[in-house]
Amino acid sequence: MARSSVLSEATRVEPTSDDRDRAAEINRAGAELSQAILRLPSGQEIALSESLVAVLIASAGQLSQGHGVTVLATEVCLTPAEAGELLGLSRPFVARLLDAGEIPSEHLPDSKHRLVRLVDVLEFQARRERRRAGRRRLADAVQAADLPH
Repeated sequence: MARSSVLSEATRVEPTSDDRDRAAEINRAGAELSQAILRLPSGQEIALSESLVAVLIASAGQLSQGHGVTVLATEVCLTPAEAGELLGLSRPFVARLLDAGEIPSEHLPDSKHRLVRLVDVLEFQARRERRRAGRRRLADAVQAADLPH
């Protein structure tokens, strides 16, 4: 049975200019916001939990900057191609990362195909960003020291 793409089924929001303005308001209030109430069209009000408020604030921050937001559970499993799409890398390069153990993966039973947990992809991306930031700081320090070549 063919597997449908996790990314194509994910909730994706691309902000309009009105969304950006409203998201910016939420983002500005974010530091002070620990509780929020959702009012339904019927007038019923639902108090949002702290975790839902955190998701709202994080999403508002991205939307206010004009970035799209995709909602996925961290436990979701991706194909190497989907992981590559999220990371902005090619599928073959992701396959090499999987082979090297840089990103954990599991083989499907009786198959050569692999799946990768989204949380592992996000952890890899965070490590990659930390290394990139470290290299930038090192290069800035060398340049500031004005060392001879």
